Amino acid sequence: MRAKGPALRSKPMIYCFSHLRWNFVFQRPQHLLTRAAVAYDVVFVEEPRFAAGARSHLESWMDHSGVRVVTPVFPEGLPSSVVTETQRRLLDELVAGADPNQMIGWYYTPMALPFSRQVPFQVVVYDNMDELASFKGASPAVRELETELLALSDVVFTGGQSLFEAKRDRHSNIYAFPSSIDARHFMAARKISISEPIDQQQIARPRFGFFGVIDERMDLELLASIAQLRAEWHFVMIGPMAKIDPEVLPRRNNIHWLGGKSYRELPDYLSGWNIGIMPFALNEATRFISPTKTPEFLAAGIPVVSTPIADVVRPYGELKLIEIAADPDAFVTKAELLLKRPRAEWLGRVDAHLAQNSWDLTWERMDGLIRTAWRQGTRYIRTEAAE
Repeated sequence: MRAKGPALRSKPMIYCFSHLRWNFVFQRPQHLLTRAAVAYDVVFVEEPRFAAGARSHLESWMDHSGVRVVTPVFPEGLPSSVVTETQRRLLDELVAGADPNQMIGWYYTPMALPFSRQVPFQVVVYDNMDELASFKGASPAVRELETELLALSDVVFTGGQSLFEAKRDRHSNIYAFPSSIDARHFMAARKISISEPIDQQQIARPRFGFFGVIDERMDLELLASIAQLRAEWHFVMIGPMAKIDPEVLPRRNNIHWLGGKSYRELPDYLSGWNIGIMPFALNEATRFISPTKTPEFLAAGIPVVSTPIADVVRPYGELKLIEIAADPDAFVTKAELLLKRPRAEWLGRVDAHLAQNSWDLTWERMDGLIRTAWRQGTRYIRTEAAE
């Protein structure tokens, strides 16, 4: 137990440690921390970048939102123990001079603990966005370090309901915050675009689209089978690739790999799609995911077919806001149904649901919980069941 914490000043600091790069894909960390930057000075610390001949140092730049992005840079071939030691020194230099009573540590990855556990944060937040230990190439140390992070954390958020249910017995101050929505941004896609993006203009209709990271969580065989079953349908695939070989992507005349696009550009692409698809594989990497694109598709006014991901089935499938399909034939059947279905009544239900789930509301609730933990000045300890 700690003594009661001091009152928050106008601009306390948030130091965020993330396994995701700020400019990779605009998703949960960006949505939350750009909102946090209104009331906090936010420093977003990325994972290291390695470059031949580089000297060990921190690169830093300011995002237009006011978030300061910091990237550790190291020479290639540096032993991992030296990387950790150097990161710790660089972080100590970064926080030097800051008032420890005004510092919040915000973690997306437990792998940041070896170089940050010495920083005397007044409040520690763990935003458990994904089950990182289940991802391809995950370090065996993730699980052990997460146990330590849970013990250090004052408040824990989870990226979805299923992840909350898996972790709720491991911390006494844990809350589920599934993917939210910037509705205004995606609702722009409901207007017919006057000028479509150049690389989409020549793609025939009907168009079935996906946007997001293309990695081991995607069922590429399912996508290939659907495209084969309906050669007249065209599949627009937007997003950067990670942890998979481009050679494994299915190549057909009706599958169009357009690469990554900016968050700003997405509504322009979505406005030209008939159906949204979420062909996620059912594996350990997808067991606890809560895809941000689920409400984003809906805000764009695009009907969706998804594989039975737990946090998609509940609540979206149960509310009949999207269709669920587990195999190629079912996927085609559901998509054909959506192509014919009138949208007015469905859109009314979509908008009523999305009105309760904005990123603004999510951040407001998170911020309230953080400030409560700050005032209490209490380190919440995980239960014996987590030992």
